[in-house]
Amino acid sequence: MPDDAVARAAAEARAAAEARAAAEEESAFSHPAVDPDATAAYGDDPDQVIDFYAPRVAVSPGGGLAPLVVVLHGGAWRAPYDRRHVTPFADFLARRGFAVANVEYRRGGVSVPAQGAAVGGAAEGAGPVAGRWPETFDDVAAAMDALPALVRESLPQADPRRMVVTGHSAGGHLALWAAARHLLPADAAWRIDRPAPLRGVVALAPIADFTVADKLDVCGGACRQLLGGAEGFTARVPYADPALLLPTGIATTLVQGRTDTVVPEAVAEAYADAAAKAGEVVGLTLLEDVGHFPLIDPAADACAVVAEEIAQLAW
Repeated sequence: MPDDAVARAAAEARAAAEARAAAEEESAFSHPAVDPDATAAYGDDPDQVIDFYAPRVAVSPGGGLAPLVVVLHGGAWRAPYDRRHVTPFADFLARRGFAVANVEYRRGGVSVPAQGAAVGGAAEGAGPVAGRWPETFDDVAAAMDALPALVRESLPQADPRRMVVTGHSAGGHLALWAAARHLLPADAAWRIDRPAPLRGVVALAPIADFTVADKLDVCGGACRQLLGGAEGFTARVPYADPALLLPTGIATTLVQGRTDTVVPEAVAEAYADAAAKAGEVVGLTLLEDVGHFPLIDPAADACAVVAEEIAQLAW
């Protein structure tokens, strides 16, 4: 094939991929937000809250308590993207019979020059910083610690002894991190002395390996921003990178779209490889012709796959 024909074919393929990714994102964000059944605070900051969704159907034998799914939203740890964008996903899980806790946490909000300012994509110009150190991690740890008591009060239909944590993109990172707190360095304020009482983790297109994600400039350098920039990255990465906190001893599955251009497949594969080297088997479900956003889109087949992966661990 002549060089110009090869270039034309490559350009057409890129255009088709971009169009598909845009359509997937539009579909995921086309659903109206779903209000929770209850909201509880786990701290004094307005972002330190958890929304609760009661199961819409009884699927437990004899109508017993429902498994609890903890949802950690994505958005590159950036302030404009809060928990509201995953409320249709939370409602989707509730309609599958799960009790759901949708966690909010503090995110970065100071405008700086950035290459990426979209929920997962890239946009030139100024954009919000990804995350707040240490507040983003403070909040996830505090929320997880507070959940059992808050669930008993606000969501009595839930069984916190059957808890699965899920998260999308940056939230997938936080889900993996929350399950690895017992492996944090000894001086980490978030460290716990034993594995968290979880049935498992289902991480969706997670930013799971900071070294690989940083090399790929995932979400416009979000990993580096989360840890405070170039000065903080090297010193803080042992406290934040799930790929360095293995083996967790907690059942873990990653769900990844093979055509994801936001958090590429290579990031999830790097985490799975790191787990294998640490002697732990991590499930990696790769979905053909699926990008970044169908995993949290109730209208997409990929979302049903996610619910099934959660069910496999929860029940």
